[in-house]
Amino acid sequence: MSIDPGLLVAGMFAILFFGVLTGFPLALPIGGAGMIFGYLIFGESSFDMIYARVFAQLTSTGFMAVPLFVFMGGMLERSGIAGKMYESLYLVFGKVRGGLAIVSVIIGTIMAACIGVVAASVSMLTLVALPVMVKRGYDKGLATGSICAAGTLGILIPPSIMLIVYGPAAWISVGKLFSAAFGPGIMLSVMYIIYIAVRSHLQPSIAPSASQEEQDSYTGLQKLMLVVKSLLPTLALILAVLGAIYTGIAAPTEAAAVGAVVSALLTAAYGKFSWKVLKDVSLSTIKLTGMVLLIAACSTAFVSVFLAGGGGDVIESFILGFPGGKWAVFWVVMLITFILGAFIDWVGIIFVLIPILAPIIPKLGFDPLWFAMMIIVNLQMSFLTPPFAYAMFFLKGTADPALGIETKDIIRGMLPFVGIIAIGLALMIVFPQIVLWLPSKM
Repeated sequence: MSIDPGLLVAGMFAILFFGVLTGFPLALPIGGAGMIFGYLIFGESSFDMIYARVFAQLTSTGFMAVPLFVFMGGMLERSGIAGKMYESLYLVFGKVRGGLAIVSVIIGTIMAACIGVVAASVSMLTLVALPVMVKRGYDKGLATGSICAAGTLGILIPPSIMLIVYGPAAWISVGKLFSAAFGPGIMLSVMYIIYIAVRSHLQPSIAPSASQEEQDSYTGLQKLMLVVKSLLPTLALILAVLGAIYTGIAAPTEAAAVGAVVSALLTAAYGKFSWKVLKDVSLSTIKLTGMVLLIAACSTAFVSVFLAGGGGDVIESFILGFPGGKWAVFWVVMLITFILGAFIDWVGIIFVLIPILAPIIPKLGFDPLWFAMMIIVNLQMSFLTPPFAYAMFFLKGTADPALGIETKDIIRGMLPFVGIIAIGLALMIVFPQIVLWLPSKM
């Protein structure tokens, strides 16, 4: 049957939002909308079209990197490396007010370049850093906020799973996305540290420094050796994986395979490897990868029918004819992305929204790589913005109840970091070379 493209757009998104708001798992309303409207417009032939496109999407080599990087992150999470880095860096930054929170951001930044999964990063930092900060008398909001903000850097700093998923959806090289994300990721990390240092200086009571006795327990040389011993294995892994990608020696998938093997060897070297660890990491990898691929398959069905039925032309006409020019369109897209991020998982947003927007972005005059980073940094805020602030739930679920961490403490701590990310987005607009400089040198 013939369906007006405008009605198609309204109907498919109505099914999607109704399904999400009534509590269905995200994949079901996305895939359901695609199957229903595909059958109504194209009949039984729609199933062949959907199958062919889903098969091509799921068997692309780019997706092979997802389970490999997830496995690498899972192994490193159980290796105990983060705990050793935390202990050594605390000796260096202990005299600084807010030193423990600053160390949390530094560890989060380093591990973001190894793990790439927010759940693992936030959970790891919660176990390692939160009890120490609460014991030292840190404000619970500052402690939890710094952990959540640092943990979410894993979705931006390579090798991020979000970057791997975004690349095929927008027809952009994952390697280019990796190089483009490095600048914004480091920028946000530095901004977090500056905020913690300034606020701790203005409000000394919320972040006390370490005692002189603790600082005198090691000599300067001993501190240096502890830092080198704790950082060297992780930095070697980062350089091996990301260095191979940035220099063109290996594709992200090949580098991910190397990283998976090396992370297992590091876990064994630290005495943490066992068959139980291998089993647990493998199962968590299968679960997360399965979730990503299921949403990818259902989203491909949605987008295939949406574009074949003329929905893409409707969106393009609306966007190109929007009053106020390309910057008005830009802010509308960013607002929509921000709102969706508070209610829908980022995987679904990328797989549904990006294939529709990707052909339109160059016509507006935006660099696709720069625009991709704006979307990705925007989606990073979704992990810190209620009601579905995933970082909040990861921290709350991992924290020891004896610490007395309440949801209001976490929200109060996260909100300043949401503001910092917004400032970071503004800086990326004013200075696009934050995103584009490194890719231009690759």
